[in-house]
Amino acid sequence: MLWEEHVSAPKKTRPSLSAAVRRALRGAVGLWPLHEAKSKVVLGRHVPALRRFEDAEVTRLGDLLGPLPTALVTTVIPTYRRPGLLPAAVESALAQTVDDHLVIVVDDGGGLPPLPSDPRLVAVGLSRNTKVVGLVRNVGIRLTASPYLAFLDDDNTWHPDHLEISLAALREGADLTYTAVERHHSDGTVFDVLSQPFDRKAMVDGDSFVDTNGLVLRRDPQVLYSRLPRTKVTMPKEDWEFIHRASRTRVVRHIPQATVRYLINRDSYYTKWE
Repeated sequence: MLWEEHVSAPKKTRPSLSAAVRRALRGAVGLWPLHEAKSKVVLGRHVPALRRFEDAEVTRLGDLLGPLPTALVTTVIPTYRRPGLLPAAVESALAQTVDDHLVIVVDDGGGLPPLPSDPRLVAVGLSRNTKVVGLVRNVGIRLTASPYLAFLDDDNTWHPDHLEISLAALREGADLTYTAVERHHSDGTVFDVLSQPFDRKAMVDGDSFVDTNGLVLRRDPQVLYSRLPRTKVTMPKEDWEFIHRASRTRVVRHIPQATVRYLINRDSYYTKWE
């Protein structure tokens, strides 16, 4: 008799306890906070050394630069090997209708291309590549002292009124604002417009609807990004973690006007696009 004749149909089994616990935790906490907790467990051991490097770079670059010009708002642009796209990002930041503005470009050890000559622009380079965009942004934050902060990635651009619109909302009582984001392909065609009123509870499970490039917020000592060394596939991204944490104690206002042109860049160093 063939052995197959002795094999009974598979029995239905109960879900494992671990699966049940995971479902309960997701219902109580949310998907992305659970992923963030896992990332901290897996990657957290690298953070002390990265923090020491960040501190050392802030000291080194601060000594090199000396006192920077004061400004109402500072825009931090992290970059890594984007010579073809970075100048356009910088030019869009310098073209803002708000003149009381400092732009600081922080290169993650890849080398800087020629940039516009403007007294409002400061460009610095880290002594080595870290692959940690949060750390790169933190260096720019910590080297400056403006009461307001904005962020722009090196492959995106702003409409000229981005800061003007955002600062107006901050003066009306918001602590953190984010504008709508027009996402487009490399050929210029529009993919979609990311625009959704803020709902902190909706952030824990759904797609991220707040993009760092649309953020402008008041500075305080807690305005620093995660130093976890995330890769393209690490979830959630540091942008989600920063916004989720910052919104815990701040008044957040969504501005439905699209002021950011966001490139769906399949060559992105930090973002994995399907």
